[in-house]
Amino acid sequence: MFDYRALESIAVQTKPYDYLVLEKFIEPSYFENIIHDFPEIVGAGSFPPAQLEIKGAFKKLMEALDGEEFRKIISEKFDIKLDAYPTMYSVRGRCAPHNGKIHCDSASKVVTVLLYLNDAAWDEDGGRLRVLNGPDSLDDFAEEINPNWGTLLVFRCTKDSWHGHKSFDGVRRVVQMNWVLNDDVVKKEQRRHSISAKLKKLTSFFKSD
Repeated sequence: MFDYRALESIAVQTKPYDYLVLEKFIEPSYFENIIHDFPEIVGAGSFPPAQLEIKGAFKKLMEALDGEEFRKIISEKFDIKLDAYPTMYSVRGRCAPHNGKIHCDSASKVVTVLLYLNDAAWDEDGGRLRVLNGPDSLDDFAEEINPNWGTLLVFRCTKDSWHGHKSFDGVRRVVQMNWVLNDDVVKKEQRRHSISAKLKKLTSFFKSD
């Protein structure tokens, strides 16, 4: 499913922080099955897998992302012994206009993985993640990443790993995986996402009523 050879050969960028971008990380032949099995997500925001129906080809993708081979390559790329850290996940199916503001991931995260699952060509101006040189402007960026099908972004989480994107409203599929400091972080984030997911479903219910 994953092009590990291409991942092994890609270089890690070190400015403004450590990150790598690899397009077509997922073999194109998996597109239809993964999209078919992508969970139904109501509303914008990130949802924990426990709140979704994870099945079929999408389940296999999640298992591969949590697999030994992927972890080994990322460990070597970023010179971090990731075996020592637990993982946690979230899935996003839609983006709201207020999403994408400039931020750094929390200090409890060690490495962030973003795997985009959108159509092959992203023609929208918004929704393209930017690796930022600082916290002050979305226009001050080192690289802009199209959330095309199979595009992988991995970065080391630091106090300077600023990122964000221009406003976008619509379908924008992405799986996020993080290696985090300890199991307590996973439990805390799962509770937070679970409460948030329930509120989003409730809000969506009243809007559709």
